[in-house]
Amino acid sequence: MKTFDPQAMYSEWMSQLVNQDKWQEWMKPAAAINPMPAGDMLKELGAQIDPATMTRLQSEYMQEFGRLWQDFSLSKIPELKDRRFSAPDWHNHAMHSYSAASYLLNARFLMAMAESVQAPAKTKQKIGFAVQQMIDAMSPANFLVTNPEAQSKLIESKGESLAKGITQMLADMQKGRISQTDESAFEVGKNVATSAGMVVFENHLFQLIQYTPTTKTVHQRPLLMVPPCINKFYILDLQPENSVVHYAVEQGHTVFLVSWANPDESMAEISWDNYIEDGAIRAIKVVQKISKQEKINTFGFCVGGTIISTALAVLAARGEHPASSLTLLTTLLDFSQTGVLDVFVDEMQVKMREQTIGRRGLLPGRDLASTFSSLRANDLVWNYVQSNYLKGEAPPPFDLLYWNADSTNLPGPMFCWYLRNTYLENKLKEPGSLTVAGSKVDLGKIDAPCFIYGSREDHIVPWPAAFASTTLLNPRHKGRNRFVLGASGHIAGVVNPPAKKKRSFWINDGTAADSDSWFAGATEHPGSWWPEWSAFLSEHGGKMVKAPAKPGNTEFPEIEAAPGRYVKVRAD
Repeated sequence: MKTFDPQAMYSEWMSQLVNQDKWQEWMKPAAAINPMPAGDMLKELGAQIDPATMTRLQSEYMQEFGRLWQDFSLSKIPELKDRRFSAPDWHNHAMHSYSAASYLLNARFLMAMAESVQAPAKTKQKIGFAVQQMIDAMSPANFLVTNPEAQSKLIESKGESLAKGITQMLADMQKGRISQTDESAFEVGKNVATSAGMVVFENHLFQLIQYTPTTKTVHQRPLLMVPPCINKFYILDLQPENSVVHYAVEQGHTVFLVSWANPDESMAEISWDNYIEDGAIRAIKVVQKISKQEKINTFGFCVGGTIISTALAVLAARGEHPASSLTLLTTLLDFSQTGVLDVFVDEMQVKMREQTIGRRGLLPGRDLASTFSSLRANDLVWNYVQSNYLKGEAPPPFDLLYWNADSTNLPGPMFCWYLRNTYLENKLKEPGSLTVAGSKVDLGKIDAPCFIYGSREDHIVPWPAAFASTTLLNPRHKGRNRFVLGASGHIAGVVNPPAKKKRSFWINDGTAADSDSWFAGATEHPGSWWPEWSAFLSEHGGKMVKAPAKPGNTEFPEIEAAPGRYVKVRAD
């Protein structure tokens, strides 16, 4: 048996890292989040804080540090409430407990400094985000030399955990991302995205799937679902037991769904107008022809909601009103409140993107994935650094995280238009301010009852921002809008099937001028909000008719079985 030599293993590891061509590329998204060195950042923070406030913070810090040092000298183990340090190894040894406690004290002080900075709100938000990124990265749990759990495992496994961790790290560097799940456990069309159906239309932008009915009768008006184009559609069809698609089919709806293409160089010049005209509007027209229905139920999730709403506003400007209803899940139409994503959007950053990919190019899916992971760095980055690399543990299979890693590229012109006109300048909410596909956009002209959903802990679409759509849609008839608030976050709040009997939701049958007033009058109910949505859809689905015997029609014949080819194209 080969003798375990930690020093030799570490040296070999570092030499491999240095020789990895992808090392700088792999680390680029993380570096872009906080380009300022830590020392420079602290000096910058100190220069922008009122001297009296800084003196108070320093005094409080020294008092707490003094108490901590006194406890350490008396061998008193400090209390650690942070879940990163919940394992017994952090509490069984005074040195490790003191290390973690010192880190948490410094973290509190740094964040207090960031909150005390005298600067405009957006600048202050960016400083706070950058400081939090630095704090998260410097946790003693992230380093082998200061992580007692990893050290214990290293000794117990006689070095196997470190060897496996190094192997997994190098494999991730080749992939260009941190593995969050066992990706070999899943295959699109085999155990995710398994709802039965057929692709009945395709163009360069999307495939249209028509799902097979499971009921003898269906609502006369079909349901068209438009998922976000920044990731794969099967977040709405992960497994049968948590599939929004499966649920809608079971409720007696003929469901059509847009499966966006994963852009390559052939789509490097595609614009926002293309996504509206050749994407959403084309899908609406095809569904109308196949179903022989002038009115259809429409649905959009996240960016898909922004796309379908824009398409319906463009059609309204042309005198067409195809929507029997409009469902928007965690969607932004008013971009006044964009949560933590606001730190990535300013004139300088938008101009930089416009100069590089604004006319032609692609935004790589890995850049989007890195950005979203950085919003919850402890959960989606450092947690896996600790388990995968320091402890050598293989990530378990999890369908949601498999989907999360299945990135999608975006065409540069489309992305830059979207970034400037919505996130930066917030023009979509202003009637007539934008011209899309040759028509002035006025969301208030969409003539359809609306079901609007927000998630209470959503960090991507804050729920008051989702609620703001109620003032833009049906402005003269706000009683046609129904808002429902669910518990949890951007994804978990949406994917909450009734059978699980998890979480809760809030409803308020009255109208309210703002989100605070609405919530003050809302009632909480246990379980899933899906039945509320089902009742809304049934109300606008028309009479019950015999389920279609086969998908498509003579003009739009079957092309291939769901989930189709487009969703299987990876961005890696």
